[in-house]
Amino acid sequence: MSEQHRYDSRDELDAALTETIATQLARGIASRGSASLVVSGGSTPKGLFKTLSSTELDWEKVTILLADERWVPETHADSNSAMVKSLLLQGKAAAANWIDFGAGLEDADAEVVRITEILSAMDSFDVVILGMGGDSHTASLFPCSIELPEGLSTTAPVLMTQPTTAPHRRISLSKDRLLKTELGIIHLVGDSKLEVYEKATAYADDDMHPISHFAHHDQFSLWFAP
Repeated sequence: MSEQHRYDSRDELDAALTETIATQLARGIASRGSASLVVSGGSTPKGLFKTLSSTELDWEKVTILLADERWVPETHADSNSAMVKSLLLQGKAAAANWIDFGAGLEDADAEVVRITEILSAMDSFDVVILGMGGDSHTASLFPCSIELPEGLSTTAPVLMTQPTTAPHRRISLSKDRLLKTELGIIHLVGDSKLEVYEKATAYADDDMHPISHFAHHDQFSLWFAP
């Protein structure tokens, strides 16, 4: 099992994560002139996004993208892209470069080709932030999805998935691409999520628990608050 960082409150967790993420991004900018940040949607990172958005950094040299997205337009209530834009791409972080997945467009296959080309040309990510659902899915790699074996084994950077236990078709980065990062963060809040995580990660690479495919890699660590 990789490292764990536990905090007493979500505010403490967000502050510590913000400092760690900003340091890693600054390191990437210093060494290569640019950096990349992969974020996840849902409610867990909302506080973190607000804190990050006001952090001093050469944001114009940072590229931000999602680990996955529901295939809905930004006007939809379930759009992660809209949430990221409203909370993270604000203030100082408004200068960051955003990779749009084209979610909701009719020709999903064309968007997959476009995103594949973009990601194939990028270096390893500087920071990847993953969340986890109550079924232990991460990104849009769901244990119920028939595309899960592909998502866990393909060397392609991105794929479409269709969970049977959650709404919407989705676009997701693959395991292979998500693991290509200097710093990996598994961001969880709430004791119920921690209980799921601890059971799900008892064994490495357990296909019934997709998060286990990341938790045992040295570049990923757990960051948790109740």
